[in-house]
Amino acid sequence: MYDKTKLTEIAAARDRWEETILQQTLARAPERHQTFITTSSEPIERLYTPLDLPDFDYLRDLGFPGEYPFTRGVHPTMHRGRLWTMRMFAGFGTAEETNARFKYLLEHGQTGLSIAFDLPTLMGYDTDAPESLGEFGKCGVAVSSLEDMEILLDGIPLDQVTTSMTINSPAAIIWAMYIAAAEKQGVPRAELGGTIQNDILKEYIAQKEYIFPPEPSMRLVTDTIEFGTKELPKWNTISISGYHIREAGATAAQELAFTLADGMEYVRWAIKRELAVDDFAPRLSFFFNAHNDFFEEIAKYRAARRIWAREMRQTFGAQNPRSWWLRFHTQTAGVSLTAQQPENNIVRVAVQALAAVLGGTQSLHTNSMDEALALPSEKAVTIALRTQQILAHESGVTNTVDPLGGSFFVEAMTNRMEAKAYEYFARIEALGGVIPAIEAGFFQREIADAAYRYQREIDEHQRTIVGVNDYVVDEPIAIPILQMDPQGERRQVARLQRLRLERDNEKVTQVLAALRSAAQGSANLMPFILDAVKAYATLGEITDVLRGVFGVYREPNIV
Repeated sequence: MYDKTKLTEIAAARDRWEETILQQTLARAPERHQTFITTSSEPIERLYTPLDLPDFDYLRDLGFPGEYPFTRGVHPTMHRGRLWTMRMFAGFGTAEETNARFKYLLEHGQTGLSIAFDLPTLMGYDTDAPESLGEFGKCGVAVSSLEDMEILLDGIPLDQVTTSMTINSPAAIIWAMYIAAAEKQGVPRAELGGTIQNDILKEYIAQKEYIFPPEPSMRLVTDTIEFGTKELPKWNTISISGYHIREAGATAAQELAFTLADGMEYVRWAIKRELAVDDFAPRLSFFFNAHNDFFEEIAKYRAARRIWAREMRQTFGAQNPRSWWLRFHTQTAGVSLTAQQPENNIVRVAVQALAAVLGGTQSLHTNSMDEALALPSEKAVTIALRTQQILAHESGVTNTVDPLGGSFFVEAMTNRMEAKAYEYFARIEALGGVIPAIEAGFFQREIADAAYRYQREIDEHQRTIVGVNDYVVDEPIAIPILQMDPQGERRQVARLQRLRLERDNEKVTQVLAALRSAAQGSANLMPFILDAVKAYATLGEITDVLRGVFGVYREPNIV
């Protein structure tokens, strides 16, 4: 964008400025630190100029919104035309309690549902399984059968509201329950819109909520992609998630690189299934973290769009521009929330949410101030939702597309983020690909090292966490904390036991046998799982059939 003569002039002017005005100022008032770093411990220079973008090409690297390489956004008008979906993550206790929270949020302006499931559900266990003891409803809602899903969605207009479901290893089963519940409401599956997270690779990398070994797990993911492509054209059958990678302690560049590497691995598996890339790629979606470092996060989102567009077009041969789009949901960083002075979290979340909006997110969840202490209270979740609404309607940041585009700092950070991602891609490829890299412990070690470095910087006061290692006060917590129905688990177990008595158990035996036979072969398992769900086979019963065929994964020791 600048010729060599102009860059030479700028370099000379910079040198003059540094030798005169800057040195005079530093002599009177030294800077606060010798070095400045991002949340990911990347160095930040004092000043950015065109010299930091010597090879920058406006049309190649930046372009226009809605056009390749989509650095500035996937839509030409972005939030001027349509605001992001305000999708508050919610789920706790029984289906009845969470259904009431959904209706509360919709009444207060939320525009999409996002379902959190409890740990037994995430691991494929029924509420009354021995493995579920003590975990009912604590980190999300308990769903053990189609009946629970029907209660969870009662009175929710599924033909008008899109739904995101955060579940992975048993994702195909929970998705089948959602489809069956919608059809019982009279909503055809082809009309359903939403997202199932369904990202099993990041479970092995970071979150560890896996059940089956990688190969059969990838088969299930590919089954859902194939089924959704043919049967649910409005549904995103996977949300390729960097969020949990970041929550485990990864840097921004690691989150970016590992997430996109996972995404490309899903594309390879779908192509191997003989699906045409332009048939399924437009329904792939992503899920990123919004951490504290405002500019680093914005650069991450912009680099992600540019990398994905290039790889889909050049590596995988996608022809449809929608296949090049990286559409993503963002959640503010749960790991950044503090139990100390929890009201401070409102400010953290506002900054993180603003980064997500300026980075071009399509959907956003804002964490509540009390989430380091408990599941969100109604007051806390309302403040979190209002934060998004204030950004949308009062801040002015939606009035123009990509307002930070062209900033020397932001463009330099975007380029640096992209370069680091490609360095990681090369290292992963050298290990044989994503699954061999998982089995070798590569991702796990990289994240552990980054998490250790970040914590050491806090402990050694190289970085300040307000209220934790500085500006500390000794005061009691003065915010309301959510209380769940103490009888909820008892009612849930009683409902589950009654279901097993009243359903057609001969039918259940037949559909589970058919599922077992199909799992032993190579057929797409979604139709068989749907049959089992509709017969009111439970989550645990269906998962046990698959455990019997696929086995259970045990992570190898990593040194």
